[in-house]
Amino acid sequence: MANQSSAEEIDYGILDTLVGYKLRRAQVTVFNHFTDRCLKFGITPGLFGVLSIVERNPGLTQTAIANALGNDRSAMVSVVDRLEAMNVVERKPSVKDRRSHALFLTPHGETFYKELVAQVLAHEKDFTDTLNESEKVLLLDILDRFAKHSPSTKVE
Repeated sequence: MANQSSAEEIDYGILDTLVGYKLRRAQVTVFNHFTDRCLKFGITPGLFGVLSIVERNPGLTQTAIANALGNDRSAMVSVVDRLEAMNVVERKPSVKDRRSHALFLTPHGETFYKELVAQVLAHEKDFTDTLNESEKVLLLDILDRFAKHSPSTKVE
């Protein structure tokens, strides 16, 4: 991965052999492109994740959504505040736990989400067009395995 910086060639050394480094570089590229594609919607990848969970699971609590996405529960309040201010999500008292809020798409949110998904799918296609179908399936499988793996944090 010999990149050019000004007129200098950069030797990335061990970084070019590290899966974590390559994942991070890919993630930055994909997230930046997502941000460009969805700028007019004011939606980040994180907000899209929340909207997607709410759309498919109306009535889930903020805590359940945070857990599903691996997000910090305390950060969900500001995320939901932002989505409420955009009039795409609304909080209602949870029927299961009156101390919690359940989340639902607003009528505007349903339309907004459909338009947003069209942009997200176009963004996704910009990257997956570099793969054939079996490569895409393999990549998704590998990423799922990484996400579910919990290596020991024991330091020797």
